[in-house]
Amino acid sequence: MLVGCLSLFLFSACEKEDGPSVEPVERVVLMYIAGDNSLSSFPGRDLDEVRAGMAGAPSSLLYFAYVDTGDDDVRLLKFRNVGGKVQEEIVKEYGDRNSVGVEETQEVFNDVFGNPAYQAQSYGLIYWSHCDGWIPYPLPSSRWIGQDRGDGDNRMNLSDFKEILAAAPHLDFLMFDACFMQSIEVAYELRDYTDYYIASPTETPGPGAPYDAIMPYLAQVGASAAMAGAYFKAYDAMYNGGIGISNTNWTGGTSICALSTSALESLAALTAQLMPTEEVDLYALREEVFDYDQRSGWDESYIGYHDWAQMMQALLSEADYATWRQAYDDAVVYWNTTPKNYSAVVGMFSMEGANGVTHYIPESVASPRAEAYRSLEWYGAAGLSKLGW
Repeated sequence: MLVGCLSLFLFSACEKEDGPSVEPVERVVLMYIAGDNSLSSFPGRDLDEVRAGMAGAPSSLLYFAYVDTGDDDVRLLKFRNVGGKVQEEIVKEYGDRNSVGVEETQEVFNDVFGNPAYQAQSYGLIYWSHCDGWIPYPLPSSRWIGQDRGDGDNRMNLSDFKEILAAAPHLDFLMFDACFMQSIEVAYELRDYTDYYIASPTETPGPGAPYDAIMPYLAQVGASAAMAGAYFKAYDAMYNGGIGISNTNWTGGTSICALSTSALESLAALTAQLMPTEEVDLYALREEVFDYDQRSGWDESYIGYHDWAQMMQALLSEADYATWRQAYDDAVVYWNTTPKNYSAVVGMFSMEGANGVTHYIPESVASPRAEAYRSLEWYGAAGLSKLGW
């Protein structure tokens, strides 16, 4: 949501810094902010949190932030803790551009991951923007990964993002600081490119991820569960059922989930094995299963992100569901939610019955969305044709 591939990545040298001696680069994290849209006022606060968090980070971490907020000052920043002092440097200035364009994204990835001075033992990626699950663009009211309103309304498709990741180094974690991205369809599509996949199944808080709180874990390999836990803890501490909610006092809670991608192929195979061979009443299933997408009946962009575990419980026998649930729990390394979450459409809503990962239930098997859905790898791997989808 590709044309061409990134140039070959070279890893042959460690970065050299003037001043105090520093550890060799062991970890590189890129935060990609495609904020030329209605979120343009938010990156400043997140970058302040990055600066605060980097004050306690090891010097072995190089943290990059690509920032596009809709002006001509599109830039790539580098942060590093050197001798207890956070050094901040503008690595490159790009000028006004479409930050969800394939070539533009490839350029930034290559400027970070393809630079031999930034060789590392492990890598992480945070994608920050508007997002909307697996839905391809230009289906009506859809946006998949990122939005750039600088010149029209530009958005990227999942297939494009996959090709970009295929040319990048393998990631320890991929986190979406964006709405509705913890879907099994997206996680499965990206499973080969990252060890851990972190996202929210619903709308994310207005202030986004608490970067100062999660920074210690951004610097560690295999710490995605702890990262997600720190994310949740920061918002849980402010939670007050949405009373007095604002973007500077987010009392509306949050939900966050982290998956181990190594468990997803076996989970898909088990899902296909257990899936009943019978058509289902789509309307009844959609009504029965928890829906994280509160836009229903209010907003033409409504898609429906239903709880995957609840869906499987409705489809399987008790014994089969118990077997499936064990495999599901093995894949979910972290999941938590406050009792209620906030939706920009309906306000606070209950999260009772939520399990952290969403699944699409077609409104009609003949719809354009259902047709697009059948092109996803998950559709075949999970045996969804058995249900007549």
